[in-house]
Amino acid sequence: MSSPSPVQIREANAHLAAVHRRVAELEQRLEAAENTVREQAESLIRKDAQLRAATQEITEAKNKEIYYLHEKLCKSEDTIQRFQNMVKEKDAMIGQLQHRCQLLDNICKSRPLLDSMLFHMAEAERLGPVVGMGEPTVKTSLTDGESSCSPNRISNHKDFSLSEDDQELDEIVFGTTV
Repeated sequence: MSSPSPVQIREANAHLAAVHRRVAELEQRLEAAENTVREQAESLIRKDAQLRAATQEITEAKNKEIYYLHEKLCKSEDTIQRFQNMVKEKDAMIGQLQHRCQLLDNICKSRPLLDSMLFHMAEAERLGPVVGMGEPTVKTSLTDGESSCSPNRISNHKDFSLSEDDQELDEIVFGTTV
């Protein structure tokens, strides 16, 4: 082997220097790329930690809201149940009151008859017992002005009345027709 010529040595040195520069340049680019990747990885780790924390906060807030809404739902269901029970009780009371109202309506419709009957019963009591059923002891006449049905013999019938308004009965004159 022969020794290389100075031109070959220079070309080889130039080539080695170019390779060395290229290696240095690639190493710088590699280091820059590694730094970029490292920064991106650190950034991703930070973002991941932030997202995990945010997710945890959202999950806790969601669970709290679910608990609150569940409690509110239970209270609402209890309130609805109470109201339904109250409605049933009120419906039962309404049924009883409607029956009593019907009874009172019937009593009010019958009131004039009852007032009249009480008036007649009171008049019959005032007349007293019949004396000597077959023979009248005192001669009475329908034209005496004091017949047993005369308005002058009517006493206060309000003692036997069911109503406070007996003006109609005050105006009625009971008697016989001839």
